[in-house]
Amino acid sequence: MIQNLRNQIAQFVQLSDDEWEMLVPFLEIRTIKKNQLFAEIGKLSSEIGFVIDGSFRHYYIKDGEEKTTYFYFENHFVSAYISCITKQPSKLAIEALTDATLIVFPYSAMTQLFEKSLTWQKFGRLIAEYLAIGLEDRMVGLLMLSPEDRYLELISGNKSKIIERIPQHLIANYLGITPVSLSRIRKRILSQ
Repeated sequence: MIQNLRNQIAQFVQLSDDEWEMLVPFLEIRTIKKNQLFAEIGKLSSEIGFVIDGSFRHYYIKDGEEKTTYFYFENHFVSAYISCITKQPSKLAIEALTDATLIVFPYSAMTQLFEKSLTWQKFGRLIAEYLAIGLEDRMVGLLMLSPEDRYLELISGNKSKIIERIPQHLIANYLGITPVSLSRIRKRILSQ
């Protein structure tokens, strides 16, 4: 399990064994039940998770309505990262959609590693850049694409796990539309 985390970090930087061993004492395997929250709105978040098994959704609440903005699956990092960085209460929730297993470590451990190693510091920068790209892509999609174009992008892009594993009502919520609208879009696309 822990090797999966090292392999994912290696997608960003190559750690020496000594650099890897700097993180190992902070790692904890945690199981989370379906519907349990990894991050809660209004509470300080201080952990980073790495999904070994299961799926999660990231959402905000506006006027009492949940707004799903992201899904996490195996080999994804998951965190209310802004809360970790700013030490302010989280504005988002991260909910387990299935029973799940994570490797969890404190964000404070990462900041310690940033101070001790240029490789870890580079990893932190590359992760931040990766998150910024993802946020901008998501924002542009919501602001610039029609609901139908967002759905077409979803089914033709690299997000097939969402279509395969997420319930339709949550896909509709993620696209910013109602389940009825999603059904109409799907019928229209299938009839073409």
